[in-house]
Amino acid sequence: MALIKQRVIPGFGLTMGFSLFYLSIIFIIPVAGLLLYTSMMSWEDFWRAVSHPQVVASYKLSFGASLIGATINLVFGGLVAWVLVRYHFPGKKFIDALVDLPFALPTAVAGIALVTLYSSTGWVGQYLQIAGIKVAYTQLGVVVALTYIGLPFVVRTVQPVLEDLESELEEASASLGASRLTTVRRVVFPALVPALLTGYALAFARAVGEYGSVVFISGNLPYKTEITPLLIVAKAEQYDYQGAAAIGTVMLVTAFLLLLAINGLQWWTQRRGT
Repeated sequence: MALIKQRVIPGFGLTMGFSLFYLSIIFIIPVAGLLLYTSMMSWEDFWRAVSHPQVVASYKLSFGASLIGATINLVFGGLVAWVLVRYHFPGKKFIDALVDLPFALPTAVAGIALVTLYSSTGWVGQYLQIAGIKVAYTQLGVVVALTYIGLPFVVRTVQPVLEDLESELEEASASLGASRLTTVRRVVFPALVPALLTGYALAFARAVGEYGSVVFISGNLPYKTEITPLLIVAKAEQYDYQGAAAIGTVMLVTAFLLLLAINGLQWWTQRRGT
């Protein structure tokens, strides 16, 4: 007599149905509506809306600054996670809580704070100005803002992996004569790669759609410091909903392809590790 395999937790059908319903309401239906609305445009109108030089310049800034900010967070976010997990020092709890500040702080407040810090008369900007470095109202300011809002994603993704990493593996590597650099490169780093790539993808995705913290520090100069989300808002305020939908569709498709490539790289590293 065949045994019927039962799940430990009952109610799979109900929870699965609710999950699909919730996902449809929150994500699938809005995205489908955006794509459907865009499909009502003629190809000429669509191409005219998404290929305008001002729009193309905003693409380059939004995606370029997002990639740079995510890359910076990939390195320094991993270092912050390492310090918080492996070292004990006074004020550690405070620093650990401070990492989550971009989650709790309204983005508009963050933008105003960044302008206050990095303007030519700001606490930090006045000293950078002496060295000939201008942050506020430049593309560098956009990168700073996107780096700020993306840091927690890398730290909070890598931190639990480091906490679960068995120290015995590092001790065994050292007992076999491996140097610290070799231990980090051959033992620690491979275990962190999937988490680092996940944090990188989350930081990038968050940065692409960021608006509030960037709009203040960028200066919104057309062709120079104007981000794509700002153009979408401007189109909507001008009642050019088709133009806004067309630009949003390009952002959606491009971000999806980049995230797909990052997730594919993560899958490849996990498969190679096994």
